[in-house]
Amino acid sequence: MNLGRAGVWLGSMANLPAAELRKAVIEIEAMGFGTIWIGEAVGREPFAACALILSSTSHVTVATGIANIWVRDATAMMNGARTLAEAWPNRFVLGIGVSHVPLVNARGHQYDRPLTAMRAYLEAMENAPYRPAMPNPPPPVLLAALGVKMLQLARERTAGAHPYFVPVEHTALARKELGPGPLLAVEQAAVLSTDPSVARTTARKYMKRYLPYENYSNNLRRLGWSDADFANDGSDALVDAIVVWGDAREIRTRVDKHVANGADHVCVQVLRADFAAHPLAEWRALAPTLL
Repeated sequence: MNLGRAGVWLGSMANLPAAELRKAVIEIEAMGFGTIWIGEAVGREPFAACALILSSTSHVTVATGIANIWVRDATAMMNGARTLAEAWPNRFVLGIGVSHVPLVNARGHQYDRPLTAMRAYLEAMENAPYRPAMPNPPPPVLLAALGVKMLQLARERTAGAHPYFVPVEHTALARKELGPGPLLAVEQAAVLSTDPSVARTTARKYMKRYLPYENYSNNLRRLGWSDADFANDGSDALVDAIVVWGDAREIRTRVDKHVANGADHVCVQVLRADFAAHPLAEWRALAPTLL
């Protein structure tokens, strides 16, 4: 399974009208990126979105980052992945995770004992019945893992881990827990701006979304960050650790640091000051340096 060294996290581009999204992913594939990542939350249903992207492109890998285990049963999850993997061999990766209490509750589901739930869910996925032709090879499964126990579960039961909202030092920890074999695909947010004020203001809009979620804040505490760093949408030090900003070379340097710490793949999420704007121009500027 080769996702390429750097991938594209679609972010706001995933919300483009279908015709525009098709054009965008065709261009991203032509730039040379190995993988396109798409989330769930309140966007398009991820399997349908992946089918749209896969059908519009010819060779780029498409990955979910992540599909939520609480909102579909294990058979639906596994068989959705099998369908895509059979239709587009070697081009689909299933990233799954427990998401966060507010997001799960808002959809009418109950969040409870995430590690226990994930262990049982993976077992049910492995035993899910499926009548159509099985894909060959089967779809790789990556686990959204931050803490040691979830990383260990990823090592034991899946193809690897997909950490999100993490500094470079977490990548070293994740590789230590995963060992040398499993895939480690890390998300990295980035602002293509050399102005510290503009870059950090943009980064804090992103940080504001995620710092309230306990899974992320607890993970950062384990790494030594304090409540003082979480105040006002993040201290400068925390902002700079989570969101790289600068020119294309600076963003490439951060990707290199993740790789040096054990990442196999870094999916870069480009942030703009206007989150509704689509960063295709930034991707055009970044591609020659990142690749």
